[in-house]
Formats: sequence, C-alpha cells, structure tokens
Amino acid sequence: MSTPDSRRSRSSPRPTEMKTRAALFFFALSMLSSPVQVGQNRALKDDLGYSFQMSSPPQRIVSLAPNITEILFALDLGNKVVGVTRFCDYPPQALLKEKVGGMVDPSLEKIKFLNPDLIIAFRGNPIRMLTRLKSLGFPVFIFETGSDLESLFLMIERVGLLTQKTTEAHSLVTALRQRSEAIQAVLQSVTLRPRVFLSLHGLGLWTCGKESYLNDLIRKAKGENVAGAIPKKWLRYNREQLVRDNPDVIIVLAKSQADYQTARDWLVKEADLRDLKAVRRGEIRFLDENLASRYGPRLVEALGQLAGLLHSRHIGEER
Repeated sequence: MSTPDSRRSRSSPRPTEMKTRAALFFFALSMLSSPVQVGQNRALKDDLGYSFQMSSPPQRIVSLAPNITEILFALDLGNKVVGVTRFCDYPPQALLKEKVGGMVDPSLEKIKFLNPDLIIAFRGNPIRMLTRLKSLGFPVFIFETGSDLESLFLMIERVGLLTQKTTEAHSLVTALRQRSEAIQAVLQSVTLRPRVFLSLHGLGLWTCGKESYLNDLIRKAKGENVAGAIPKKWLRYNREQLVRDNPDVIIVLAKSQADYQTARDWLVKEADLRDLKAVRRGEIRFLDENLASRYGPRLVEALGQLAGLLHSRHIGEER
C-alpha cells in the first residue's frame, strides 16, 4: 500500500529533475534576451525589423546621425568611423572625418566610395535611400527609438552589441546612470516643480510634447512641461494657450549666446508674451542646443544643466 509520501514522490519531480528544468528555463530566457548565435555570426534585428548578421567587429563604419557618431566615439570606435554627416561636430575629432552629406540628403555615391562594412542610421534618414543601400549589399542597421533616458541607455548597449564593444557600452551606461541618479538624488527634497516652456529657437513657439526625450529631461529635472500632456514629440504651441499656461520659466534651446539673446529679445518685445510670468521676472534661460538636442551620451550633462537652471540652489549645494 502506498503512503501519501510515496504517492507524492512518484507524482512530483525529483530534485535532479527540478534542477534540470530550472537550467533549461533560464537557458531559454537567456536566448530570448540575447543575440541569436548562428555559427560564428550573431543575428540582431534593428528597430524596423530587419535582420542583421555580423561575424567580426566592423572596421569601416559610416554614421548617418550626430548622436550615433557621439556614441561611436564614446565607445572608442572613432578610429573605425570612416564617414559622418556634415552635422556631426562632436567630439571635435568627428570634424576630421569624411562627410557623406546631411541626415536627409546623404550621398549614395559617397557612401559607396567609402565601402563601409557597417552603416548605422537613425530616425530621420530617408528610408528609400537606406533600402537602396541594403539592395546594394551594404549592412545597414536602423535605430528608430527614444523618448526617454532609459531608452537611450538601452540603445547604447545595443550599439555595443552591434559593434562588439559590449564591455565599453556597459561601462558607459553604468557611468551615465550613476550621474543621472546623482542629479535626481540632489533634487529629492525639491517639492516645488516650476512650470516650464521649452522654446526651440528659430522655430517660433515650437516646443516638445509628451513623446520627446526633452520632456523626460524636464520631468527628471523636477520641472513640469506645460506641453507635457500633448502626445507628440514636437509641436507648434498655441500663443493663447501659452498665455493661459503662464510658465514660471522659459528655457531657450539655442546654438549660441547670441541666438539665445535674439530669442530673449523677441519674447520681451511680443505684446502678448511680455506679460508672461517668466518674461516679467527675467526667468528666460539658455540651454545649449548642441548638448540637449542630440539623443546621445551628453543628454545626462544636459539633464544636469537643466536641473541647475530650474533649481540653482540645490545644484549649487551639490557643487
């Protein structure tokens, strides 16, 4: 006659079997979260779903966006970059690289001449041109992502996988996370969130909405974006609505102090804007466009500057 214990022993997995099942389970998880191994090749998919095979570290890289160029140099791949866009001006070494045109008008012939073994594209590059490069046999990897800092960190890790610089990518992301967390720790005691309008200089009242990474920066810097509820990346803001919002601070994204001053003068002279709280109190601040408008490693530095502009007392105490 079988006892309850003996019946349980026959119907339940044995310890050895349970260990085997656990090992298989975690192996399956690792396969889902890691690049698929195909012989000596590693198969990845880009953000448009295209499969990408790589067997060895790339030796000739063309970057089709300034933020991609910055990431590549940050991963110590500057010596592998053979072509960049005319907008790729950081770090300064990028200025010495061969120019393939702009983001929306890169030269197919120039790219072909450089004979890259990896082309990295970012949103904004013409899909028709990228498809043409693929049809010619060039390895093109497309990133179409990014609405917050966390997505940026994940993208840097993926660039590390793509270029076989995983150690460097992990170290960079770790450092960026630590800096971001340190800034937010300093602001932990902040209870008052100023209402912010971020002005993209030269575009009238163009600003950032909920889906922009700049909205995420404002939120992390303990500010409240007056356009933060609008489900768009970029939009032209309504003047009447801005008057109703009456922001505490206006942040002008500008290429230089001269451009910032031009924008500031315009705000002060506009009859329907001069009475805004931010304008009356002189709370119109400059944020470097080159620093903050690129979805790359320097966004954490932009976060620090933005936090300083909104909460100078707290940031001053940290320093």
